[in-house]
Amino acid sequence: MTKRLQSKYKINRRLGVNLWGRAKSPINRREYAPGQHGQRRTRKPSDYGLQLMAKQKLKGYYGNVSERQFRRYYEEAVRRRGNSSERLIEILERRLDAVVYRMKFVPTVFAARQFVNHGHVKVNGRRVNIPSFLVKDGDLIEVKEKSRELAIVLAAVEATDRDIPDYLEVNAKKMQGKFVRAPKFTDVPYPVQMEPHLVIEYYSR
Repeated sequence: MTKRLQSKYKINRRLGVNLWGRAKSPINRREYAPGQHGQRRTRKPSDYGLQLMAKQKLKGYYGNVSERQFRRYYEEAVRRRGNSSERLIEILERRLDAVVYRMKFVPTVFAARQFVNHGHVKVNGRRVNIPSFLVKDGDLIEVKEKSRELAIVLAAVEATDRDIPDYLEVNAKKMQGKFVRAPKFTDVPYPVQMEPHLVIEYYSR
């Protein structure tokens, strides 16, 4: 098991939620935090603690985005017009690895990052291997022809555990899709409650 996979499962137990809604999550068996003192009763979190947990949930959900990059997303969200928490979600959902995951070309966010990194994805006909690449409205995202027979792709496309959100159009047979529009927070199919407004409060304090 890789270091990233280990940390992924610890995130679920540390935050006390099944972050990606996966049946294999250890939180389904052990609902307490990891470590020697994980089963001890914890105090009610402070406002700062709630804000920190909201940030860790959102940051972890997108494959453990680095703190530096996540802060940049916050700064960009605040700079744009409109509701900052909505803008933050929009930026995160424009990440290429998030789009590939939402289009069900891979089973997990972590697999999406690796899939993009290894050059299996094209955007508007050009290969892009940067998971944090931000797609634009109308962009065409597709799996490279040579990669369409990979077992991980075929299994993900046929899986029925997730639905494709309305802001994407996907042709599963051709393994390509279009990013139609920027999503609203309520459009995003999170399996757990996310609180982006608390993330904004965390960074703006």
